[in-house]
Amino acid sequence: MAVVDAALVKQLREKTGAGMMDCKQALAQHGGDLEKAAEWLRGKGTAVAAKKADRTASEGLIGSYVHAGGKIGVMVEVNCETDFVARNPEFQAFVKDLAMHIAGSATPPRYVGREVIPADLIAKAREQYTAEAKQSGKPEKVVAQIVDGRVEKFCAEIALLEQPFIKDPSLTIGALLTEKIAKIGERLVVRRFVRYRLGEDATELA
Repeated sequence: MAVVDAALVKQLREKTGAGMMDCKQALAQHGGDLEKAAEWLRGKGTAVAAKKADRTASEGLIGSYVHAGGKIGVMVEVNCETDFVARNPEFQAFVKDLAMHIAGSATPPRYVGREVIPADLIAKAREQYTAEAKQSGKPEKVVAQIVDGRVEKFCAEIALLEQPFIKDPSLTIGALLTEKIAKIGERLVVRRFVRYRLGEDATELA
């Protein structure tokens, strides 16, 4: 393996959470290009995650976080395959980071993933966006494109797994989850969360 600058390896590890040897390999294969190496590692992580997708994840942890002087509180359940991983400090830190993200996100997530957003909610949003877009007087084809774009953005904003991670906006929560699966070596599932804001109804998702 070609000699790789140790500082670059450190940067890549901090950026992706991957192991040292994987980072060295990625940098060596991509001529020291940090971004290309990170992209390669994420692709590798995605492949690992896909292989583990049908495995049972019935262990795990419920993490919590209280934010803004006690005015916002979050509980989140993340599942893994074994109790050994549930006691792993890195897994526990990941759960804590998720709870912190849900509490501190500028756009609070309402659902874990896009696939569980109720169809009637999407239909209602589409109806609203269509009415607004038609007021512009643009052609129907352009209106349809505008509406599709706004619906896409709406779903991405309220789905936790599609939000940019509050501690590293270059990563979505879904990409962060994939990296953790690749590094920890087990299937991990964000099962559900509840977000409380003082004086408001809780946001609770299954």
